[in-house]
Amino acid sequence: MSAHSTTWNSRFLIAIALVGSAFAAGCTQRDSIVVGAIPDDYRTNHPIVIEEKQEKIDIPVGLNDYDMTRVQRAAINGFMARYDGRAAPMVHVMVPYGSANSAAAARIAGQFISHMHKSGVPQNRVVQQHYQAPADASAPIRVTYANMRAQVASNCGRWPEDMLGRVDNKHWANFGCSYQNNLAAQIANPADLLTPRETTPIDAQNRSNAIDQYQRRQVAPEFIGTSEINY
Repeated sequence: MSAHSTTWNSRFLIAIALVGSAFAAGCTQRDSIVVGAIPDDYRTNHPIVIEEKQEKIDIPVGLNDYDMTRVQRAAINGFMARYDGRAAPMVHVMVPYGSANSAAAARIAGQFISHMHKSGVPQNRVVQQHYQAPADASAPIRVTYANMRAQVASNCGRWPEDMLGRVDNKHWANFGCSYQNNLAAQIANPADLLTPRETTPIDAQNRSNAIDQYQRRQVAPEFIGTSEINY
């Protein structure tokens, strides 16, 4: 066999090897993408979403109540603390009609509305309505308004399979759901999940004092008074 034929055969084998390596690399990359697309993260399986929900509270009213009681005032204050004054959604005050305490409920509902206006709810954003209640019962006043809330998109408590029967070492369906629910319930402003808040103005005097102490290698007096180390 000539030297020319040997060189050509070597080049041909090298080309085949390179093509085979390329196909193998392509297959390996494709498999890793498919495997990586399988969700195994509780944040993916139970995402926190922002949705509009109806906040509601039922405030009991006694048959002989004449003025708003301290308990009723505390209840309405706590409930309206989540009201967004900038969005100003409609507040619906549902007053019982036909019940034994209907007269007292109508009187107390008017005081509720006046108290809301004083607390910052616009005059034209409160609607008083009536609902039919049993005649032999003391029905409550229901207050509702729409509010943006952070919550988990899926419902907790799903156990579609036996968690002890899994051999792939992955999270079960309900893993992380309660944690996500607790985290969503603690979010005061759901808009923080969408975008960060604007930067607040700096305290120029405080910044100047801190830089001055750092340059002089001093320790703040407030820290010295609470520290267990002697400087």
